[in-house]
Amino acid sequence: MQQTTNTILMVRPENFRMNEQTAVNNYYQKVLDGILPETVNVRAQNEFDAYVEKLRGVEVDVIVVKDKVETDTPDAIFPNNWVSFHENGDVGLYPMFAENRRLERREDILDILEEKGFQIRNIIDYTSAEDEHVFLEGTGSVVLDRVNSIAYCALSPRADEDLFIEFCEDFEYMPVIFTAYQTINGKRKPIYHTNVMMCVAETFAVICLSSIDGKKERKNVIKHLKESDKEIIDITEDQVKQFAGNMLQVKGSNNERYLVMSQAAFDSLTKTQIQNLEKHNKILSSSLDTIEACGGGSARCMMAEVFLPKS
Repeated sequence: MQQTTNTILMVRPENFRMNEQTAVNNYYQKVLDGILPETVNVRAQNEFDAYVEKLRGVEVDVIVVKDKVETDTPDAIFPNNWVSFHENGDVGLYPMFAENRRLERREDILDILEEKGFQIRNIIDYTSAEDEHVFLEGTGSVVLDRVNSIAYCALSPRADEDLFIEFCEDFEYMPVIFTAYQTINGKRKPIYHTNVMMCVAETFAVICLSSIDGKKERKNVIKHLKESDKEIIDITEDQVKQFAGNMLQVKGSNNERYLVMSQAAFDSLTKTQIQNLEKHNKILSSSLDTIEACGGGSARCMMAEVFLPKS
């Protein structure tokens, strides 16, 4: 089992804007005043293209699929929420909180991967849970330690505990459940996605421990990370707001490991944190200011890792 992959699926935006349906519990989204919607979309496309170029520049295999112009899918740029790809050929399809995000699920994307020689053996489809208003948004809600078969999940309106446990049974992961909070207008509210405050790589984990208010829950998360030999690199809530938790480790040229993040995330890190991260891998950052502001997601959300076997 591998923790990192060289192959990434990304969806180039066509209708990018602030999604009013997700803003109800994604407190990172902002309206960019005085900027036309077309301008926002073009800026997002430019950021996307520059990001893909940087990944390909270190020989990450990026499969780019265009969003469909005819669908109202402002968040299509974040495919990791609706699909996950696994080494045994399994594909997970996930129930989405926002109704317009459900339109992002596309069978033709699975066909494209099969045309490129990837094998899909089994589709595990949780999307019917939407009828019960139950959600689990892929590797946004679930952060996987694939090698040690541990799945971390911060419960929120987009991450249901029972469905998470069902996922863990189906994919054979041990569940680690907690709630992560952020302070909004003086109140503690659940962070909408686990991957905003946590990233698990091969030999380390970046995590905002102070966001886990429950002491028992925090101790339990630390215990599992330590038992699986991860160096814990703790970040602050202010750094989480700059998307410093929203990182992903990938394989580049000559199997070199890269930790991918936005420029805002990188700029928020301390010298010590950067040194600690660079002991494990190189850092690759790219400016995603428009995507972060309007979409409330960042570098990790934009990448769906492809671990499928090749025929």
